[in-house]
Amino acid sequence: MNEPKTTRGQKTLNRIIKAAENEFGKKGYYNTTINDLAARAKVAPGTIYIYFSDKYSLYCHLLNRYGHEIRKKIAEDTAGCATRLDAERAGLLSFLRQVKKQPYMYQIIWESLYINPTLFVEYYESFALRYKTKLDESAGEITRMDNTVLAYILMGIVNFIGLKYVFFDKGADLEKVADQAMAFYRYGLSGLGQPAEGPAGEQPGGSAC
Repeated sequence: MNEPKTTRGQKTLNRIIKAAENEFGKKGYYNTTINDLAARAKVAPGTIYIYFSDKYSLYCHLLNRYGHEIRKKIAEDTAGCATRLDAERAGLLSFLRQVKKQPYMYQIIWESLYINPTLFVEYYESFALRYKTKLDESAGEITRMDNTVLAYILMGIVNFIGLKYVFFDKGADLEKVADQAMAFYRYGLSGLGQPAEGPAGEQPGGSAC
């Protein structure tokens, strides 16, 4: 991407990126043309080429932007967490709320598998590597296992919770959903150590974040 040199240029670039998010999200990458993007952004088609060499480079920029924004917001929202479990809950809620604000995020990220599988692999491998680093730092708080495997387990949980409770069940109480997820994180599939009384998935004492 060519960085804009003026405030006006930045505003134009922002419109182009927002247009790409809407057009790719609604119609998909292959069914979207440069003319579609230009019309949505209210610019001439040639203006897009000032900032991006082609439609593919614009798509890649949007994909990288999502990855950066998601990780940055999760880092901010988990910064004050005292324990790994608190951080997992805060991170889950952070992700769900971001996706709710940007409803086309899933479609655009997952379509990369069909545009260029390398993009898809790099997106999730990069996310998993950073996740693993955080899990490595939490040794003593979490189950001893291969933290790359654990990172992908947790990413899978978060991804599909997002599908269900942001897209399929849009009226869901995300706080309650997070509490249910934390019951699994805390007690595992076997439920060993889970209190016999109280609502299923209740988080004793709440979260520190």
